Amino acid sequence: MSKAVLRCEIIGDPAQFDALTPHWWKLWQQSPSATPFQSPAWLVPWWHAFAPGELATVAVWRGGDLVGLAPCYLEHGTAGSKLLPVGISLSDYLDILAVPGIEAEVVGVIAESIFSIGWAQWILSDLPQDSVALAMKHPEMDRPTAHAACPVLAIAGDETLAGCVPARRRRQLRRARQAASRCGRIALSSASGSPQTFLDQLIRLHNVRWAEHGGGVLANPAVEQFHRLSLPLLDAHGLVRCWLLAIDDRTIGAYYGFYHRGRAYAYLGGFDPAYAEESPGAILIGHAIVESIREDAREFDFLRGQEAYKYGWGAADRWTMRRVWTRS
Repeated sequence: MSKAVLRCEIIGDPAQFDALTPHWWKLWQQSPSATPFQSPAWLVPWWHAFAPGELATVAVWRGGDLVGLAPCYLEHGTAGSKLLPVGISLSDYLDILAVPGIEAEVVGVIAESIFSIGWAQWILSDLPQDSVALAMKHPEMDRPTAHAACPVLAIAGDETLAGCVPARRRRQLRRARQAASRCGRIALSSASGSPQTFLDQLIRLHNVRWAEHGGGVLANPAVEQFHRLSLPLLDAHGLVRCWLLAIDDRTIGAYYGFYHRGRAYAYLGGFDPAYAEESPGAILIGHAIVESIREDAREFDFLRGQEAYKYGWGAADRWTMRRVWTRS
């Protein structure tokens, strides 16, 4: 495929960015390394909620088909402008999207186009190990460096969890369920189809959980707005896996995750501290892993952060990468 048949444009208008959505979904579905964090259901709401700079998204077309996309924006500062990925900070994985078979050509066209944008540094963070952006080559671009650990549990076995979760954690999970049962009738329910109701509960529980520690991430109004916009779109495309845990009709725990291409993702949770002894978070994670086994998942991704509880489930670190391009 000749590079000449590819047409590139830089999108700075939010309305044009929104208009990419149907083409973006088609490209996302074709991209082997894509995760829910690169979907328009995640990144378009992110821009609407935060808009921290000036859009500078690079789109590559072949005829009427979108074949490459680098969703970026410019952040202006006294030390010069930085070109950053749309979705930075709240997204555990970020990448350039490209149609299989022409990735090298697409990335080359994107790099050439990005040269025409006025920036001092182009920062590519949270790149998965199969990232398209890692294949980019330029003498001024730094070599990839480790960025963040995302502990991942390899799924094996059946719904007893014996094939993948350590025996100690399985015993702790049984004790947690027994303790919760002594408090009343346990109910686990899917929040699919009612995203706003689920978010009401998640925000309430997350904020209560972190109230004594300065507030959690959902205490930020812009973050709440982002999830209010994003979650219904993700749910409509079948990517959401959300559950609520109740005891005697009182919701005490919420789990927010995703499922895509054989991988489950544990994104966010919240629980009522009054029930800390009953370990509602562990009960919900155990349930999420069981459900991922039922969906034939290969992996359960705990996402960014090296919190000790993740390793108790048997997860092992998988590192994302970072690249920085500094102009002379």
